[in-house]
Amino acid sequence: MELGWKRRGDTRVLEIKQNGDVPWLAYPVLENMEFLLHGFSTRLGGVSEGHLGSMNLSFSRGDREENVRENYGRIARAVGFLPEDLVFSHQTHTTNVRRADEADRGMGFTRPLEYSDVDGLITDCPGLVLATFYADCVPLFFVDPVKKAVGLSHSGWRGTAGKIGKVTVEAMCREFGSNPADIIGAVGPSICQDCYEVSEDVIEEFSSSFDDKYHDSLFYKKENGKYQLDLWKANELIMEEAGLKKQNIYVTDICTCCNPELLYSHRASGGKRGNLAAFLGIRRSM
Repeated sequence: MELGWKRRGDTRVLEIKQNGDVPWLAYPVLENMEFLLHGFSTRLGGVSEGHLGSMNLSFSRGDREENVRENYGRIARAVGFLPEDLVFSHQTHTTNVRRADEADRGMGFTRPLEYSDVDGLITDCPGLVLATFYADCVPLFFVDPVKKAVGLSHSGWRGTAGKIGKVTVEAMCREFGSNPADIIGAVGPSICQDCYEVSEDVIEEFSSSFDDKYHDSLFYKKENGKYQLDLWKANELIMEEAGLKKQNIYVTDICTCCNPELLYSHRASGGKRGNLAAFLGIRRSM
């Protein structure tokens, strides 16, 4: 199923799946792990209206609560989990990563969040489904098939400069005894370099965070004094720095900003948009 997607390059890293009227994106490499469930929503298949149409998964973008809850019910049925098992992040562009346990089940969906400033979540608890939210920033999926543990982190430019991907891997090693060499990492649908123009102050942050030898592959300056920044490559490098094997890293081929009819994009919409969500969890059957 293509739905008119614009993809980057020739490699098909993500596949489009559909259950009824609800499509979502998935990585075949993760689909093949029986203990795991995961997905990344599109803006299609929901009930929200106007610039929020239609699969808005945010309670804070001005949507009716009943619409958002209906949308969660639809995407949950499609991907294969219960909304009551969700654990939400509280994204403020930090590098804070929190371990989610049984006591967190439903946090953000069935009851208010009891924490703040959490851009990354990790768990080894079967039945929990981690959820993080997007409209151009980078979703980072981490799966340890040996320890049966997962991590899911939101990485905007600040989180990327702060290397939240590495922080997430370190948290999995500390909490679950994960070996980075065993971890599968995936960079999720987000804004591509061609679409991501940034100012010099952002580049200064990246210049200090990444070795000089990587600068040419991460950004370039334009005649207007602005830069084009590659968050995909940056997060790939961060995963390698964290100890993941290059062959275990999968980088998105789908840009949110290039596909504004299919995905929410803050840049493409001028801020008039809903939220996408990434989901990652361990099946109860474990």
